[in-house]
Amino acid sequence: MNESQPNTLPPEYFDQVYQANRDPWGFESSPYEREKYAATLAALPRAHYPEAFEIGCSLGVLTAQLASRCGHLLAVDVSEAALAQARQRCAGLPHVAVQRMQVPEEIPEQQFDLILVSEVGYYWSAADLALAADRLIGRLLPGGQLLLVHWTPPVHDYPLTGDDVHAHFLAKAGDDGPMHHLAGQRHETYRLDLLERR
Repeated sequence: MNESQPNTLPPEYFDQVYQANRDPWGFESSPYEREKYAATLAALPRAHYPEAFEIGCSLGVLTAQLASRCGHLLAVDVSEAALAQARQRCAGLPHVAVQRMQVPEEIPEQQFDLILVSEVGYYWSAADLALAADRLIGRLLPGGQLLLVHWTPPVHDYPLTGDDVHAHFLAKAGDDGPMHHLAGQRHETYRLDLLERR
């Protein structure tokens, strides 16, 4: 945990970032992001997920790629500036719903076959991470899968690291926990972990 900045980053933080740069993390242009998206999709063992939930969809670049694997995909973010681009990118995909939602305070009522937590968990405080983990696991159908993908080096204004996020979820995959750990990969600057609801 980042002792100098332990709080969840507010929506205003992201609004300011997107106002300064329409693609602040290079989602549309970065070779790193392209490779990571390919690894993310390759880590999913099923060809089709009837109901999927993507948290932190940003501009919708990964959303549009994930959509072909989903019967229905709910993609959410806290920034309206990002969501405007995601809605435009996914306009031709009627089975994709793009909404503003602040997880973990807000969370859908339905259950899912797949939940994707990609490059978002380290924006939460430790308390919000714990709340998010419990609520998200509760939204997985039995046999439903949770894919975590996060940058691992520390960032000075993020409350947590990617490793903090993954360690918290992986603790739910012990012998008596609600999850199985199916697979994990560690790359130079990011990691992926796939868990399944018992």
